[in-house]
Amino acid sequence: MDHLGQFRGAALELGIPDDEISRFTKHLRLSIRLSGGSGGVPVGQFGGLPRLPVGMDWPFAGVSRLPFIFSVDCAALPRVDGFGLPADGALLFFLDHEEDCLASATGERRYARVVYVPAGTDTEVAEEPTNYEFVGKQYDVGATLLAQLPNWFGTDEDEEEDEDDLSPFQQQLARDLERDLPHLDELCALAYDLWPPDEGLASACIGGYADDEVITSIAEQTLAGREKAGEIVIPVAKWYSHVEKEQHRLTSEWVSLARFPVADEFYYGSFVIRHDDLAAGRLDKALSVTEFSE
Repeated sequence: MDHLGQFRGAALELGIPDDEISRFTKHLRLSIRLSGGSGGVPVGQFGGLPRLPVGMDWPFAGVSRLPFIFSVDCAALPRVDGFGLPADGALLFFLDHEEDCLASATGERRYARVVYVPAGTDTEVAEEPTNYEFVGKQYDVGATLLAQLPNWFGTDEDEEEDEDDLSPFQQQLARDLERDLPHLDELCALAYDLWPPDEGLASACIGGYADDEVITSIAEQTLAGREKAGEIVIPVAKWYSHVEKEQHRLTSEWVSLARFPVADEFYYGSFVIRHDDLAAGRLDKALSVTEFSE
């Protein structure tokens, strides 16, 4: 389905100018919500044992197997404009959330893995390991679409801030938004009407915007790396404003590959990837950022 075409047609019926709709849709992303018990055709599997290519070992980190979180059938997922998932084949997500969370400070990346299995590959259900203490309960998930907009749009009344509380950069964004999108409220309401916000606990969400905390972490690491390489010098007093601008730039460059709760919701696993890497099938470039929520 041409989702952006559907949105454009509905917005034009409301009398909103076409050029303003185009500016708005540059920021509109659709996220695929995965949940159990939703009925319909299953698009993936949570828990249980992964289905791996014949002869492939279960992904390891050192001597320990990485817990299998879930898999999705790419061909069964809704196609989303601008989200370059493979057209077919399967994606499998593995994550040792505690180790990955602890390793975030060191940049260690071996505790998370995304495995892509191309369509037509001979696969088999992995043998249950005898020394594996916990294999999650297996269940199928269905898919629905959610509309997502950048947090800096400030369209949530509960999260609106006084202009005096905004940084100079945020104030400029707000002024630009007001100038470029005079029908912002109507456009947001339409997007959320077509693809309602999440209700209840999702097993995972695929696509959409990466969490602010994840993008902030990438921005800080990017700037620190450039400083270390001698490319830039950032005064301490200007560090936050530089991070803020870099975070805004990276928001359009990165996309959430998957986000999901683990371990009784005390942790959230996030896989993010650059649009270009995803479109080129470079799934090994995905980064994992596990957050402790308590």
